[in-house]
Amino acid sequence: MDCITIKQLLLNNYVRLLWEQHTSWTGAAITSIVFELPNEDQVINRLLRNPRDFAAFLSNFYGEEIGNEFGELLTSHLVLAAELFKAIMAEDEEKAKEIRDEWYKNAEEISIFLSEINPFWSRQVWQEMFFEHLELVEALGVNLINGNYEEAIETQDLLELGGLEMADIMTEGILKQFPSEF
Repeated sequence: MDCITIKQLLLNNYVRLLWEQHTSWTGAAITSIVFELPNEDQVINRLLRNPRDFAAFLSNFYGEEIGNEFGELLTSHLVLAAELFKAIMAEDEEKAKEIRDEWYKNAEEISIFLSEINPFWSRQVWQEMFFEHLELVEALGVNLINGNYEEAIETQDLLELGGLEMADIMTEGILKQFPSEF
């Protein structure tokens, strides 16, 4: 068993917090959208704070410009998800397909971006994780729309596990790229 430093533990905990907030607030936003809850705007605003938090975090390592670029990509990811669910609920399959295609393209862009800023982050690994993330996000919403609440809970659990995996991959890459800081 390898020992880790307090700084490494704090880094891992913070990155896990960011990804956990991403998945938890995504689930809450989908629920608010699907059930047209009165807190929809507030929940979406809270969710949209997550990309800013990621941008601030990554700026510590890669500079403000790169941090902000990631934040913009992640914001697009979230906005597209909200638009997708609104199209699905309106039963506009053509619009849903168009948004879904753009959503997957955005995930690919995020994967490319991450692989370009850190040599220890694989584009393929990030793309696989993001595509799985998108599948789970859509499945969560569709299960809620169709009243499949047990399946929605199981999907949310998988979404959270995937987020923690993304966090661990992100942490590992940062530790490898910046070993002298930890």
